[in-house]
Amino acid sequence: MRLRPIVSLALVSLLAAPLALAQPGGPPPSTPPSPHRFHMVRGMSDGMRDGLRIAPPGMWWKNPDLVTKLNLTADQQKRMDDIFQKSRLELIDLKATLEKQEVVLQPMLAENPPDTNKVLSQIDSIAHARADLERANARMLLGIRGVLTPDQWTKLQDWDHTARRRMFMMRDHQRQDDRRAPQPPAKPGDAPAPPSNP
Repeated sequence: MRLRPIVSLALVSLLAAPLALAQPGGPPPSTPPSPHRFHMVRGMSDGMRDGLRIAPPGMWWKNPDLVTKLNLTADQQKRMDDIFQKSRLELIDLKATLEKQEVVLQPMLAENPPDTNKVLSQIDSIAHARADLERANARMLLGIRGVLTPDQWTKLQDWDHTARRRMFMMRDHQRQDDRRAPQPPAKPGDAPAPPSNP
């Protein structure tokens, strides 16, 4: 099983802790916060990397534009709501299990020296908890997808690709605008600003 970002960060923390302690006056090692959190309680995350994306994130079947574009029926929307609601409790429990496993790892990494076997075993527990969460999320999303007709699914994919392309373009434009924005005047004693790339 491929280890996810929390596992990589845990290993980096584990290896970096002795170096931090060896520095005179260095700060005590700290466990980094998990960079990836699922947000399925307030809405829905696709829980997948882009290459494995099943559907747009969120409760897209409540978007009036999509309802019209896909010609979704009230019955289809109700069935998707039912699938989502039935899955929510399981997803909440699995998310809590994952977070508990991450919390268990923190004091293990803070030990000096850490018990490598215990840490690696706990990392395996985190990886399994994350996989359980992603499987449950994928089952829910596949169930929701199964409500759609083939034609509706094709239209949804087209809409999703267009929306993602638009989002990336907007993000690129924003970055370009940020680079072009005038810099505030330097105060006496400030270091000169680095040259901006055209």
